Amino acid sequence: MTTRPLSPLTMLLSRHTRRREFITLLGGAAAWPLAARAQQAERVRRIGVLMNATADHPQGGAAVTAFQQALQQLGWSDGRNVRIDTRWGANDVDRDHRYAAELVGLAPDVILASGTLSLASLQRVTRSLPIVFVRVSDPVGAGFVDTLSRPGSNATGFMLFEYSLSGKWLELLKQIAPWVRRAAVLRDPSISAAIGQFAVIQSVAPSLGVEVSAINVRDAGEIERAVAAFAHSANGGLVVAPSASVSAHHKLIIALATRHKLPAVYADRFDVTGGGLISYAPDYIDPFRRAAVYVDRILKGEKPADLPVQAPTKYDLVINLKTAKALGLQIPDKLLALADEVIE
Repeated sequence: MTTRPLSPLTMLLSRHTRRREFITLLGGAAAWPLAARAQQAERVRRIGVLMNATADHPQGGAAVTAFQQALQQLGWSDGRNVRIDTRWGANDVDRDHRYAAELVGLAPDVILASGTLSLASLQRVTRSLPIVFVRVSDPVGAGFVDTLSRPGSNATGFMLFEYSLSGKWLELLKQIAPWVRRAAVLRDPSISAAIGQFAVIQSVAPSLGVEVSAINVRDAGEIERAVAAFAHSANGGLVVAPSASVSAHHKLIIALATRHKLPAVYADRFDVTGGGLISYAPDYIDPFRRAAVYVDRILKGEKPADLPVQAPTKYDLVINLKTAKALGLQIPDKLLALADEVIE
């Protein structure tokens, strides 16, 4: 059988085909390290979250959701390029310590800490893992950071309030109950913020014609005895300063204020939705959205020591008209007009 020689055109096409196959092979080989680098760049980062509330706390759940949504807007999606491990300390010292150690043991890239107790528990375990905190009353006084502008430690974040806010609570008490001549400040004496809060309230009290005293919040029995003793005299009201201890006993405090007919100003909107009279406090959710920005910056290489601690930017006034009616109080129209939320 005679083999017919290939024509010049067929030979040319064959050479071009082999050349394309060779180039394709080279291109595929070059793509392998590129794919590996892309996969490495999309490695899953890890974020720990230690909340100072219970898992069924409505504001706590909303805060975690807001944090995750803000992260997603910044390009971090839980289950894709980031894993978020959440623990609920419930303002319980032992539980907070246990969960802090557990989260640190997971070796996350950064931890979000909600509340002074959560931050204290975490810094007992680590002084190197980056921490972004929210709702911490006095980070400098408590020794968590060196200064607000230059934290200088492994933690930075968003303060619960500025001390000047404390005087506003007493002013609101006088506006809503002008006959008040005595005010008891419920506070946790074990935290540094309690000293600053009480000092500011004392400084504005003379101009308002109010005598202030402190009720220390340690356990339920102490709170109940102290409030009952204070209520024996007329013209009294309460200022309920924020702390983990107050949060743990908030239902009791609201019940005591109702039982003894004491007008009370709270530092948490949740207390008013739960039956308290009035609150003036920073927005609960907003700091968690802002914290997502700091977490994003830390994941991209910045250090907490270089990120300034920030004060709240949004405050809410909430009034419970049902509670006011039960106490026989007429809320001034001017105050109602300023309210962000009125519960009827």
